[in-house]
This record gives sequence, C-alpha cells and structure tokens, in this order.
Amino acid sequence: MEIQHVIHHHPLSLSFIKERSTKAPYCKGCVRKLSGPTYGCENCMFFIHKSCLDEHKAKVQCFFHPCPLTISIFYFSRCFVCFKEIFPSIFSYKCKLNCWFETHVKCALKPIIEYSDEECTIQHFTHAHPLKLVDSNQKDEVICSICQELCSSSSSTYGCMRCEFFLHKSCMKSIPLQLINHRIHPCTLKFISFPYGGVKCDCCGEHIVSRMFSCRACDFDLHVKCAIFPTIDSEDAKEIRHFCHRHTLALVQNDEEYGNEPRCVACAQICLAPTPTFRCSRSCSHFFLHKSCYVKLPYKSYKLKHPSHPDHPLTMTSLPYNDHIRTCDACCRDIDSTLLAYSCREYECEFNLHLDCYKVLASITFSGHEHPLTLLEKITGVTCHFCGVNCGNLILRCMPCDINIHLQCLPSAPKTIKHKSHLHPLTLTKSPFEYELNSDEKEDEFYCDVCEQKRNQKELIYYCMECKFIAELKCVFYEVLQLIYENSSFEKEIPKGDVSQKVEFYPEIQKWHVENLLLKRIKLHEGQQELEAKMEQLMEELDGVKIEIRKTEDILGNIVGGDSKLLIELVKNNSQLRDLFNDAALESVIGSMIYFKTAIERQPLKSARKLDLLQD
Repeated sequence: MEIQHVIHHHPLSLSFIKERSTKAPYCKGCVRKLSGPTYGCENCMFFIHKSCLDEHKAKVQCFFHPCPLTISIFYFSRCFVCFKEIFPSIFSYKCKLNCWFETHVKCALKPIIEYSDEECTIQHFTHAHPLKLVDSNQKDEVICSICQELCSSSSSTYGCMRCEFFLHKSCMKSIPLQLINHRIHPCTLKFISFPYGGVKCDCCGEHIVSRMFSCRACDFDLHVKCAIFPTIDSEDAKEIRHFCHRHTLALVQNDEEYGNEPRCVACAQICLAPTPTFRCSRSCSHFFLHKSCYVKLPYKSYKLKHPSHPDHPLTMTSLPYNDHIRTCDACCRDIDSTLLAYSCREYECEFNLHLDCYKVLASITFSGHEHPLTLLEKITGVTCHFCGVNCGNLILRCMPCDINIHLQCLPSAPKTIKHKSHLHPLTLTKSPFEYELNSDEKEDEFYCDVCEQKRNQKELIYYCMECKFIAELKCVFYEVLQLIYENSSFEKEIPKGDVSQKVEFYPEIQKWHVENLLLKRIKLHEGQQELEAKMEQLMEELDGVKIEIRKTEDILGNIVGGDSKLLIELVKNNSQLRDLFNDAALESVIGSMIYFKTAIERQPLKSARKLDLLQD
C-alpha cells in the first residue's frame, strides 16, 4: 500500500517492522527505533511510524497566519509564534505557500481565546500569549508594538507583561492578517512574526525587529507601522508615508512652513501656498512633495525594471548616497541631490535615471547586440553616431555601450511614409535648402510645417519636393516607428556562409560598434605600451639607485671598520646626519655593522630611540 503525503515528496510504502529488528532505522518523527506499521521511502531512507503520522493532521489553518500550513519535519528552525527553537526530528507546521512561516504543532493548534468580561483577556495573532487589559497606572511609559506610540491613560490597552508586549485596542481591531492591493506593493502582504531579525524595511530602510508585513515572492518587507500608515487616499490624513522617503511626511499647515522657495522633489517646481504640499516631518529640510506629485508617482511598485538595466531593479530614492555627484545614464546630465531619481542599489552598479528619463517610448533589439536600444523622448549633450549631429528628440540609446542614434538615421528607417498632415508621400532626406545646411547662426529659425515649431535644420526630415512640405520626425513618429517594426530586416539572423555574405547581412549599427570598439582597443593598447615603456625606464633607474646604495654602504663599512660607536661619534656633531639617524633613514647602514641588528628590528621601538640603543 502506498500513499502520497505532504511530509515527503515521494510516495510512502506501508510495511510492518518487527520490534527486535537490529537493522531497523529510526522514526523521523519520534526518533525511536521503528517497530510495527511504518511508512517509508527506501530511496531517501525516510521512515516514520504510522501512528506518528496519523497523530497529526496533514494540513491545518493557524490563527497566527493567513495561509494554510502543512506538516513538516525541519531541522534547527525557530517558531514564528513563540520564537523558541523547533528541535530536530520534531514535527512542525510550515506555510504551504512559502511565506517562511513555521511553528510548533502546539502553537499552530492553539485555540482562539474569546474575549471575556471576567478575565479581560484576548488572544491576538500578533502575540503568542493571551493579552490582558492593562491597568491605567501601568501605562505611563508603555509603547504600542504596532503604531509605536505611547499608550495614554485615555485609551484601552492590552498587553503581555511577561514579554512586555502591548497593543492599543484600536490597533488590535485595525491591523489585518494580510493587506491586499496595498499602495506600496501590488502583491498581497502577509503579517509575519519574524523571529530572526536583521531584515530591513523596504519603506523606511530601518531594521525590523520582529513583526512585519511581507511578500516572500518579491522579497519585500515592511514595518507594521509603515504598512498601515495613512496614505494620500485618507482625506483627513495629516501625516503620510511614501516609499521614496524614510521619514513620515507631514502636511504643510501654513505659509511659514514653506521656507525660502522650497522645490518639490518630484517635479522641481516651487511649492507655493495654498497648493497642498507634504514635507519631511524630521530633519530633511529640503524634502517637499506636492500632493498632486505624490499621486502621480508610481506607487504600485517599489522596485521597477528598466529595459536598459534588466539585471537589477531600480529604486526611487534621493541621490546621492555619498559625496560624489551622480549622473543620469540616459541624458548624461548630473542628478540634483535634492530631487528624486531612480537608482540601482547593487554594489558598483551606479546606474541612475532622472524621473523624466525613466520614461521609455519603445525598445528595438538588434541581432548581434546584447542590449536593446531604448527610445527616449528627449536627450541633450550627446551626438548621433551615424550623422554626427547633436541629439535632441527621439533618440535610440544603448546606455551600457553609450550608443546614440537618431531614429531616422537607422538603416531600417522607412525612406517614404504617408501622413495625415499631407496629401503626398514624404521622403526621408537632408534639408533640400543649402542655406539651411550651411547656416550656423543661432538666430536663424527653421520650422516644421506640421507643428509649426522650431526644428534642428541639421537632422534628417521627411519632405515633399512638389509642395516644399517639411515634417520633422517627432510629428510623424508613430508612422515611422510602426514601419520600423514591420521591417524585420534588422532582426534577420546573420548567415553562416562565407565572410562576404556575413558582411552583407551584418546590421549597420553592429558594423559601427565593431569599428568603434576596435578604435578604442587601439588607443588603449597605445596607452598600455607608453606606460610599460615608462615603467621599464623607471625600473632601470631603480636598479641603478640600488647598486649605488650597496656600493656606498660597502665603502662606509670599510672606512669605519664596522664599529658602530665610531660611526656615531663621527656624525654626532652634524645635526643633519643626527636627524637622519632619528628618522631611521640610515637604519640599513647601521644594521649592517652592529651584531644586535635583528633584536632592534623586532622590538616595537620608535625610530627616535634606536639611536639611544646604539649609543649605549
């Protein structure tokens, strides 16, 4: 007979073992020798008494945890209810959905103690012991373990005096076992009494001592206070929490609190009354956040992915973490330390983005290139690697490789398009007017016929020769991008034939990248050769100096005959040489002529005392 049980991943066979069998292994449940009806898996050497297995339910629902619990045998774990150790080969219950929650059988089956007017006790899932109503005289310096506020005499408080654990009655009623659709994190957050400590809150960054709301799938943890703190949705909330700042944010109550033209950390605009604004309630005097900006920030996910940095998530926070200036990897501009930005927290990554630069219009992948080219709406200070013109709007950028390309400069960019703004087809070309191309005057203005706004005359345009109609890329962007995606030539596999076929099908951007890397390699190699030549020259000079030092020491030793006292007497009236002795500059010379050289070197004496030893 075989059964499939949650306690083991393989089927267990039922057999009968004689009591006096010397070869019988031990029961995994009671750690006694097996005898009688036994379930076992011989491949894993897993055996357990039938009575031990039948004694406990395979699955239970615990009052202290919202997920179902399954029977388990775990080694050297700790109970999440009473915080005591679960010893080896003792049954326990652990979370079926991998919440890390594990507890003694006794703690898992603990009954709910109903409220009683006589005893004034209640069992709450936040603590292992029943909580009693605290006397008003005992509440002078008692702090609620949930909201971290003092338990005043005017509020009802329950507690466990043995563990010094206290709760407001209001907190007992308001705290749930799990939070669904929370503003800080999209997954369900479950309440866990964590017995290990050392976990950091993903909202405020401070250590979590014991109790928290957690999402194990995302490795996301929150202090209870951070998880249940009022949000912007609460109309009467005077203080709120946001994951972008570790302290609470207080609503600005009057004009004086604004100070000297403070700027919002999200939009960088000046905060002026009566615009509703929140500010840091502690020492961060620069942190102001418009209520409207608070709503716009992507609150549904604390850690976000970006196509230009797929290996690690980006966290919205204030920069820099240390003294040096951070640079945005999209626009290459410095990031103001008073403003919010997206940043990678992994060591040595130092990948950062402005809030505006995080926005991605599209990504295009090229065969042979490991990173996608990210289409950014605006960028400054970089040059297109194909046409050499300064980049402005709608730039394809590979941030790790520092490649920047105008969308219209792509080899796959459509040569002809149709657009609703003009009757005839538009052709991709340079400006047809010579005076435009040759003009370097800043006051000259050249316009797009679609938006009637100023444009860069050096960039490629879509043009109708018959009507002299000019459309810049940003006005026909969606038509161009759609045709680029439809034209899959840039995604074709490079053939495995001869070299000439490979070159013919090789993407233009990859050709440029190969050339650029080779040029970089040549420059680095030239620099390496120069440094090696200088190093070789310095090594020759160093060898010459060492030879001269040895010759000088030999001559000096021959003159004084190895007599250290004579050496000291000869130079004691020369202040310069006496200082050199005190600084141990001639230590090697002295050491070569005195027999106790080794003893002096091994003693932790200051250089100034070595001369005294020699004189003695």
